[in-house]
Amino acid sequence: MTDTPPRVVMLGWGFPPKISGGLDTAVGELMGEFDGHDGVDVELVLPAEFAPTDRENIYPVDTGDGGVYERSMEMVETFVDRAADADVVHTHDWFGYGPGQEAAATHDVPWLCTFHSLTQDRNREPPEREVTTEQRIVEEADHLVAVSEFTRERIREFYGGESAVVYNGFPSVDPTGRDLKAELGIDGEMLFFVGRHTDQKGISHLLYAMDRLPRDDVTLVVGGSGHLTDQLKRFVSLLGVGNRVEFVGYVPDAELADYYASADLFVSPSLAEPFGITVVEALSVGTHVVTTDCGAAEILPENCLVKIDPTSKSVASGIVRGLERTAPPEYDERSWETVAEEYVDRYRDIATRR
Repeated sequence: MTDTPPRVVMLGWGFPPKISGGLDTAVGELMGEFDGHDGVDVELVLPAEFAPTDRENIYPVDTGDGGVYERSMEMVETFVDRAADADVVHTHDWFGYGPGQEAAATHDVPWLCTFHSLTQDRNREPPEREVTTEQRIVEEADHLVAVSEFTRERIREFYGGESAVVYNGFPSVDPTGRDLKAELGIDGEMLFFVGRHTDQKGISHLLYAMDRLPRDDVTLVVGGSGHLTDQLKRFVSLLGVGNRVEFVGYVPDAELADYYASADLFVSPSLAEPFGITVVEALSVGTHVVTTDCGAAEILPENCLVKIDPTSKSVASGIVRGLERTAPPEYDERSWETVAEEYVDRYRDIATRR
């Protein structure tokens, strides 16, 4: 095995540009690095609606119209077939349980699962199915990886499992020079948030912080959507800050960099942020970031980010402090090439010990 590149079959969900979160970004970046890498052979199984059509090593599966669990189970047959001569099968988060468990059992192949977040991070009241499935992964997978020490500790806390840490890379985005602040008619300073509108993201604290700010020349631009969008808009109306909050909906990848660059601050008030892809994307264009604890902070300089707690008072204070910063943030980038090499080393070690 030491002279032969390990063959890995990976399961994903989304793929750039059709993504729903950091997991999809990470899988896309890794596959880009694995392409042409002479030290590993990786195939990826994806739902057909998110899969690119021009990649030889990506296998799309028609998963139907059910929920995430039902659709993930539709990928079992293809994933098991592709894993017939694999050295490692690699899944991500709870949706990979069915395909990963079946492939490992059918072919006696080592199973690696990366946790990008836990259901306790994503939900105020975690669904029992997700809790049970994550517990099964911790108990049955041969190897676990967490994207941060934050996530590693939560795996230990909630499920009693031990995992290694492989931090995500720092994606960079390229502005085109478009001035979104001017286009939106913002005369003062602009704050930007983008992400799913869920409890995890702490958006209500950010909206309440707008009412607490000691100045009224600051406008918050809220990107993204989710099941809480209508509720958040009603909250803005109740607070009476509608003239200082702009909901712009889904932000296409092609426009995201210009939103980051146009903003005076990016604000991430998440209740739980296992890594924080948006945090490092904002930093990549020189925009300062106000954020709660996140995995990315573990590998950034101490003063690179403006740290806050997930409370409206702390968010408001952080915004004031962030707007006082003038020098661009300084940090060392973590490349996806480095991340890919760490996974290749891990795959090789697992394959050698089979």
